[in-house]
Amino acid sequence: MRELVKIVEGFSSPRVALMGDFMLDRWVYGNADRLSQEAPVPVMKLDASRRKTASGGAGNAAAAISALGAKVACIGVIGDDSAGEEVKRLLGAAGADTAGLIPLSDRHTTVKTRYVGLAQHRHVQQMFRVDSEVDGPIDKRVATMLAAAVRGELRQCKVLALEDYDKGVFSDAHTPNLIAEARKAGCSVIVDPALISSYRRYRGATLLTPNRYEASLASGVEITDDESLELAARKILSVTQAEAVVVTLDKEGAYLLTTDGPGKRIPTRPRTVYDVSGAGDEVLAMLAVAISEDCSYDDAIALANVAGGLEVQHFGVEPLSRDDIVDELRHIVGLRCDKTISRNTLSKELTRRRKSGEVIAFTNGCFDLLHVGHVRYLQQARRLGSCLVVGINSDASVKRLKGPERPVIGQAERAEMLGALECVDFVIIFDEDTPEALLEDLRPDVLAKGGTTDVVVGRELVEGYGGKVLTLDKVEGFSTTQIIDRITGANVEPVE
Repeated sequence: MRELVKIVEGFSSPRVALMGDFMLDRWVYGNADRLSQEAPVPVMKLDASRRKTASGGAGNAAAAISALGAKVACIGVIGDDSAGEEVKRLLGAAGADTAGLIPLSDRHTTVKTRYVGLAQHRHVQQMFRVDSEVDGPIDKRVATMLAAAVRGELRQCKVLALEDYDKGVFSDAHTPNLIAEARKAGCSVIVDPALISSYRRYRGATLLTPNRYEASLASGVEITDDESLELAARKILSVTQAEAVVVTLDKEGAYLLTTDGPGKRIPTRPRTVYDVSGAGDEVLAMLAVAISEDCSYDDAIALANVAGGLEVQHFGVEPLSRDDIVDELRHIVGLRCDKTISRNTLSKELTRRRKSGEVIAFTNGCFDLLHVGHVRYLQQARRLGSCLVVGINSDASVKRLKGPERPVIGQAERAEMLGALECVDFVIIFDEDTPEALLEDLRPDVLAKGGTTDVVVGRELVEGYGGKVLTLDKVEGFSTTQIIDRITGANVEPVE
C-alpha cells in the first residue's frame, strides 16, 4: 500500500479519450412522512429548494477522471436540447473537453430523474426513478463523425476508455473497427461493458471490466465459485480476444485473468455499501488514469478497488480526488502495515483525517508486557473516535519512571505489538517523561486515560483548545507489575 501511495502522488496529468453514452442525472428531493390514503405507498412532498443535477452515464466517468487530476476528452452524442446543454455545462465545469459531444436534432438527451424521499427530514432513500431516453443505434453518418473525433485524440492519449450503457453509441458493426484503429495507434482500450449477452462488439480491446452479474450474462456462466469465475472470464477473453478481463466482485475485490497467466483475486477492504451508483464509472476512471501512467494491471486494479470502494459509501455519485485516494491508502496502511511513524508524518496524517471529518483519539502509556487489561482499555479508547493514536514511552523514559529494571520489553517490540491490534491506528514513541509536547503537536480531539489515576497529564492543554478528556473504566485484576511478580515467584495471588 505504501507503494501505491507513491504511485498516486507521482501521477502527472495524462489525457484520456472517453467515448460513451452521456446523460443527465437529476435528483428531486422531498419529505415522505406518511402513506397515501389511496394506496399503500409513501406520499412525497417535493422540496423545491432541494434539486440537484449532474452529468450521468459516461459523464460520471469523465467527472471522475478530471477529479483524479487527468484531462479527459468526451466523445459521444447528446440531444440538441436544454438537457444536452446542461450536460456540456456540467462537464465543462468539471474540466472536461466537450468538443467531441455531437448534438443531434432527432435524438433527445437521456435524462434519469431520481425521486429521493427523506423520512423525518433525514434518512435519505431513493423511492423511484424516471428515465427519458432514446436507445436506438446511431446511424452510419454519426458513427463516422464519432470515429473521426476519436481519431483526433489518438496522438494525445495513451488510453481510450469506452463507457457503454447500451444506448446506441456502440455496435457490433462499428465498434471493433474503432478499437482496432486505437490499438494500431498504440492506445490501450479499456471497456466498461454494458449489461448485454454478447461482447462481440468489444473485439480487440485491451481490458474489459464487467461486474459479476454482467460477466455471468455475457459468458452464460453462473458465477458461484473460483472455478466458475475463471470459466466465465476465459469465455469473455475468447469472444473478445482481449489481453485481460477484470471481473469486479463488490466486497470481494476483483478477479484478474490475462491471456498469458493464471487468474488471481485482488482483494479489497470490506465496506458498508450505501449506494452503488457510479461505482463502475469510478473503477473505469481510475483504471484509465493508472494505465495512462504505465501502471501494471495489479497496481491499477488495486487502485480501482480503492476508488470503487469509496464511491459506494456515498449517496449518489461523488467524484474522488487524488487526495481522497491517498488518504484512503494511508488509512489502509494504518490498518495493515507498520503503524509506527514519525511525529512529523503523523501530524500531517491527522490533519488530513480531520479535514475529512474524522475524530482523533489519543492515549498513552508504557505498555510493558502487553496484557488483556491493556487490550480492553485500548478497545474502549478506539470507540471514542474514528482513529486511535497510542503514544508509548521510550525505553529511556520508562527507566526514569519505573526504575532500572524496566522496561522488560524494548520500545520497538512494544510498538510492534500495539500495532498488531486492529483497534490501534498509529503508534508513536516519545522520549519525554510526559506526553504534553506530543499532545501540543498532534492536538487530538479526545484524550483518553485509563482509570488507574485521577491525574490526567495534558488535561489543561487539550481542554484549552476545545478537546475532550475522558477517563476510561479500570480493568481490575491485571497489571504489568503483577505479571512480573508471578513470573519471578513473588507471593502474589494468581489472576482468575
